[in-house]
Amino acid sequence: MLEDKNPHRTQLSELGEFKLIEHLTQNFSITQKSTIKGIGDDAAVLSFKNKQIVITTDLLVEGVHFDLSYVPLKHLGYKAVIVNLSDVYAMNAIAKQITVSIAVSNRFPVEALEELYAGIETAAKIYNIDVVGGDTTSSTSGLIISVTAIGEVEEGNEVLRSGAKPNDLLVVTGDVGGAYMGLQVLEREKEVFKVNPNNQPDLSMYAYIVERQLKPEARKDIVELLEKLEVKPTSMIDISDGLSSEIIHLCKQSNVGVALYENKIPLDPQVISTCEEFDIDSTTIALNGGEDYELLMTISQEDHPKIKGNPNLTVIGYITDQNNGMYLVTRAEQKIPIIAKGWNALTS
Repeated sequence: MLEDKNPHRTQLSELGEFKLIEHLTQNFSITQKSTIKGIGDDAAVLSFKNKQIVITTDLLVEGVHFDLSYVPLKHLGYKAVIVNLSDVYAMNAIAKQITVSIAVSNRFPVEALEELYAGIETAAKIYNIDVVGGDTTSSTSGLIISVTAIGEVEEGNEVLRSGAKPNDLLVVTGDVGGAYMGLQVLEREKEVFKVNPNNQPDLSMYAYIVERQLKPEARKDIVELLEKLEVKPTSMIDISDGLSSEIIHLCKQSNVGVALYENKIPLDPQVISTCEEFDIDSTTIALNGGEDYELLMTISQEDHPKIKGNPNLTVIGYITDQNNGMYLVTRAEQKIPIIAKGWNALTS
């Protein structure tokens, strides 16, 4: 399952916990002014002065959130950071620091963890964040990764899930459904590999959707874009569990209804063609797939001219009164209630 390109395997016990942490984090540098003290003491010391602080934590568990038979450890480290940063950006905040904790079994050599931390380091550099702490411990049930992200936002600029108002526009970034279809391709190739281990899959025609699954990106650029456009969303959430689930979260938190238009949902051509290949309805995938880490937001109609025509933002519906309910308006102009069928870790 774990591909070991390095023939030398250093057992974790050779280093011990503290030397292991020191070894894995030796390349992390401090770039944020708000980081007073990072790794190396009993706790990190941060100073944010007059900013609002946002904190979020995500847990990734082997066998539940990822499968190491097709997820490279470097990609996993990168993704573990991204899923947390996405939550920070969904608050209209900018991520500044993270902590990383892992529980790991002795089937992983030090070299495997070096790969994992190389992905974490790459994400930290690209998104300009400091790694300021964490923990390591042993595990009897595979690899577990916990990342906590800390961000800052000017007081009054934070965006919650609870601010949507009737007549607001429902807007989504990028496109949706790609990560789920990438997972379907990887799962299919895994089964083929089990039957014939000599068969090396050619995933070039699925490059975009496989990358959406293995190496997603968080939309820091959208927070910066909205500031530039002078648009403050009335509510916002990231799309981790599926578009339908996130729409329901926004509506319930804001006590509103919604009209979502099927023909407005942005789909990449590779998603459409792969759905056809798998004989799956692309709208179903867009609504329920999850792991796209795009941002779903509502904005005032007054701000529509500011975003109109922007390739990063698509208006997919509008907010209604709570009594009108939550509906998908199909291409045939039928109204279908939106229900949450997104991914649920507790039932998978």
